[in-house]
Amino acid sequence: MVVFSKKEPILLFLGDIALFVAALWLTLTVRYFELPSTTLLYDHIVPFSILFALWALIFFIAGLYDKHTVIFKRKLPTIILNTQLVNVSIAALFFFFVPYFGIAPKTNLIIYLLISFPLILLWRLVIFPMLGVRKKQKAILIGHGKEMKDLETEINNNPRYGLEFVLTIDLAKVTNLNDIQKEVLVRIGPEEASIIVSNTRNEKMEALLPLLYNLTFLQIKFQFIDINQLYEDVFDRIPLSSLQREWFLENISSTSAGVYDIMKRTIDVVAALTMGVVTAIIYPLVYVVYKFEGDGPVFIAQKRIGKYNESITAYKFRSMTQNEDGVWIGESKNEVTRIGRVLRSTSLDEFTQFWNILKGEMSLIGPRNDVSGLGSRLAEAIPHYNMRYLVKPGLSGWAQIKQDYSKGNISPQSVEETKIRLSYDLYYIKNKSFLLDIVIALRTIQTLISRLLP
Repeated sequence: MVVFSKKEPILLFLGDIALFVAALWLTLTVRYFELPSTTLLYDHIVPFSILFALWALIFFIAGLYDKHTVIFKRKLPTIILNTQLVNVSIAALFFFFVPYFGIAPKTNLIIYLLISFPLILLWRLVIFPMLGVRKKQKAILIGHGKEMKDLETEINNNPRYGLEFVLTIDLAKVTNLNDIQKEVLVRIGPEEASIIVSNTRNEKMEALLPLLYNLTFLQIKFQFIDINQLYEDVFDRIPLSSLQREWFLENISSTSAGVYDIMKRTIDVVAALTMGVVTAIIYPLVYVVYKFEGDGPVFIAQKRIGKYNESITAYKFRSMTQNEDGVWIGESKNEVTRIGRVLRSTSLDEFTQFWNILKGEMSLIGPRNDVSGLGSRLAEAIPHYNMRYLVKPGLSGWAQIKQDYSKGNISPQSVEETKIRLSYDLYYIKNKSFLLDIVIALRTIQTLISRLLP
């Protein structure tokens, strides 16, 4: 699509690898006070080549190749510093456990961190945006609601997109459709807009369809982009305003995916067995801590909603003072226990659901399931909410790695937050694949690590 170039992540990746190499060369120069010899450079470049690949993977997990990286300039220094600290730690462990290469560059790694951090920061904040400079195509946005406003704000404030909205028409405020036609035609000349972004299924757009047809196909002046598809490509979620029965018929399939299902099930079983071992190891410690904290069971059983809206029983380490169903945090006196806070932040309270995964009721990756009472409340409040149960629920999902929950919450705690979660869940159901599951798994690891950091 015209909005953003898919070559840019590749350019970022190649630039990062080049800087990894440059930082290593500078490190050797600073460390030995002379230009590194061919032998010295070779002794380091061979093992470091393996590390460069691992470091690039860590960059990916940290979200440094995402579409929205450029716009969050204030966060980039912290993200890059934390990522490089992880990378240097990986390098230290690598050389400790793989002594084959005969080098133990403790001092070099410290020097490398001091050199690589400003170089990568300069590349990301200054050089890369300059390389991406290109004339933006001007566009007209016709739509309504918060999703249209979000799209306008994201596109017009992120230099990574090759698009700029020079005119935004809110259909909710339109009373005379002739005024829209006049305004669109006026913008063709002086503003040189060449793209219209809109939704043809909107009732008020029907009167504009002849105009759009002429401009797009006969006069060859406009390119038409569906606003819902653009929103999905930009935000990686489905705009809820686009959800009609025909959308589900066109985009969602309930048939088996063959090889994908087999691979997914295999990984689920392996992961569940591993989680079962971890649960058995930590159980004695959790039991002792709970006995010191007070009365109450170590495990709780919850009625949850599974695939096709069927009821399943999930067992968890108790993380709150009471096992309530159908309420948000704050709607009662239920509180997170001290050990529960640790279990929730590390997601260890979820590991006991390995049994549900082995039984085939849940998957490692998929939309998070709801306790039955809360799920019923949400289904009444949010249209099409039960459609998220078309696939097996999972311990982690697309919404968990993409959605920024309010401070202190690991899950949505309002209807509005849940609507955003639903938009991500439907994106996953529409686009589910083995590659997407791998991305979710890697980013879940990054999310868990970030929770442990101050």
